[in-house]
Amino acid sequence: MPVTIGVHPHKASHTAAALDEHGRLLDQQRIPATLDGYQALRRWAARWPQRCWAVEGAHGIGRALAQRLVGDGEQVLDVPAKLAARVRVLSIGHGRKSDPDDALLVAVAARSAAQLRQVGVEDQAVVLHLLSKRREDLVAMHTQTINRLHRLLIDLVPGGTGET
Repeated sequence: MPVTIGVHPHKASHTAAALDEHGRLLDQQRIPATLDGYQALRRWAARWPQRCWAVEGAHGIGRALAQRLVGDGEQVLDVPAKLAARVRVLSIGHGRKSDPDDALLVAVAARSAAQLRQVGVEDQAVVLHLLSKRREDLVAMHTQTINRLHRLLIDLVPGGTGET
């Protein structure tokens, strides 16, 4: 079985832990969630030619990292956050959250779970849907801001502004 690299992603950084075929920790790495950080993570993982990535929330907070890895030809499994949390509760130790521990538990969860979904490259329709959804969110935020400003002006100007 190849080395399993569990990744606990965040908005600003990702923490990775590599387990060998016997479940022993080989190494851990914390990198910024940037292109330079991604390249450093790939260099770090290159020492294990047979590897499988396990990304917590690969269709959520870990989406960008998982898609980069899959786009580069890596095998990536999606580890649901609830599964990683269950492994944390059942693990030996204090059960507290920390990024290095969470990355390790993501790898453990991936090694022990039978049916994890393999991440595939998203097609253009999915990317366009994400962009469209983001645009809708920005338009809604803009409208909400204008409405709040209008209500504030009505409260601040006695008798209203005279315009609708």
